Amino acid sequence: MSSFGCPEASGSGTQTPHPPPPQDPHLNILFAIVEMSPLVKVGGLADVAGSLPRALRGRGADVRVAMPLHGAIDRAALDATVLADAVPAAWLRREERVRLWQTGVRDVPVYLIENERYFGRPQVYGYDDDVERMLFYCDALLACAPHLGFRPDVIHAHDWHAALLLSRLAAAPDHAWGGAGRVYTIHNLALRGDFDGVFAANHGLRDEELRPPDGLPSGIAYSAMAQGILHTGCVTTVSETYAREILTPEYGAGLDPLLRARQNALSGIVNGIDYEEYNPQTDASLVRRFGVETLAARLDNKRSLQYEAGLPVADDTPLFGVVTRLFHQKGIDIALEAFEALLPDADAQLVVLGTGDADVEAALSRLEERFPRRVKVWFEFNYPLGQRIYAGCDIFLMPSRYEPCGLGQLIALRYGAVPLVRRTGGLRDTVEDGATGFVFDAPAADEFRHTAERAMAAYRDRAAWRSMQERGMKQDWSWGRAAGRYIDLYEQASTSRHEPERATRRG
Repeated sequence: MSSFGCPEASGSGTQTPHPPPPQDPHLNILFAIVEMSPLVKVGGLADVAGSLPRALRGRGADVRVAMPLHGAIDRAALDATVLADAVPAAWLRREERVRLWQTGVRDVPVYLIENERYFGRPQVYGYDDDVERMLFYCDALLACAPHLGFRPDVIHAHDWHAALLLSRLAAAPDHAWGGAGRVYTIHNLALRGDFDGVFAANHGLRDEELRPPDGLPSGIAYSAMAQGILHTGCVTTVSETYAREILTPEYGAGLDPLLRARQNALSGIVNGIDYEEYNPQTDASLVRRFGVETLAARLDNKRSLQYEAGLPVADDTPLFGVVTRLFHQKGIDIALEAFEALLPDADAQLVVLGTGDADVEAALSRLEERFPRRVKVWFEFNYPLGQRIYAGCDIFLMPSRYEPCGLGQLIALRYGAVPLVRRTGGLRDTVEDGATGFVFDAPAADEFRHTAERAMAAYRDRAAWRSMQERGMKQDWSWGRAAGRYIDLYEQASTSRHEPERATRRG
């Protein structure tokens, strides 16, 4: 299936409108999420939806996904059937109607909710009424419940976009899903979906749902993210370190007091990657395919990448690579400042792929102009080129100021690139300094530069370097590793049901 803004999307043969359920399913799980690769992808959230449900179904759970039918989804290529037409959803003192579709993505059943007013737009996000649009998605999904032919034991809501589904269920215990267990996953706490009292009053968010635990400021619950944290049995986030970090003011995005109040419900599970999609032995994007047993063949990808970038083809020159969104969070400015000091004297090269903030792009352009034989930057989204960077660079950079989990370092490990990362979030949990990569602490150019110099020195010992590559490639960061922990969590949520948060609430 093709999709707007998703060049990696595969053909329509990946869709099966009614995939068979797992044999003897012991848990029915509904994912409420707003991106899913390959249907539509903006960021890593889509990768989670595109891979984790499939891994969970492989462990016997009947997992299904419910999301909006965005205008960014290629409807002409969508092999789907209508389950219900003109479903009424009470909305803003009027009736708004939706159409419910079902398709399948890689053997995972997917429900798509169609409404042109709120979802028939060219982008998934970026509109002034995004909070209202996502609340409507939650209300429409609840209205469609009788038409799904599926009753979840657990509802797993992801990020702020789906969080208000849990608020609605807390306010409607008699709903068909009112007794379902609830799991809420924070993928990025900094994106909260804030609203005010006027929005709450106009959209039927009651004082009971907005009331925080004792001792906390009354306004702390006025965001979709806060609502998800309040109205769930289990709160998860995407790495163990990030679960600890968000309890602090530095990383808590103003919600750390609320998270500390719910700390007993909070856990971290490191994300995975799809080992079928990210496989250097089968990746058609690569000039030369390779595996841990044929690692010498990887060098052809480095040479090809240097040639493609217009840089000198030199085996002994360490090649740094970046594939990322060029935002402040990602710390690319830290690396840029360090490379300004490194490149005049160091024998090193840098390739960067991404788009983002104008000031970061401008700084990268200046670096490229200053060192045209050492730096190449592509300002675009180009999935095959990104794969070639993973497979061709020697050292993969993620100097993030914060990183809930990160997928780039996991792909790099899989492809034999040695990660150089900041010790934060999932980067800390997945890269071991001196064993599978290089890690620095403070988000400062001097610390990054010293660590880059350490990596370049290590690169000169080719036998030791190859051992580091092999250790990284042999690690298992597939979704199968994480799926078992989610199954345990779902079983806990489905047996405890609801609502554990009442004990900590005023009233």
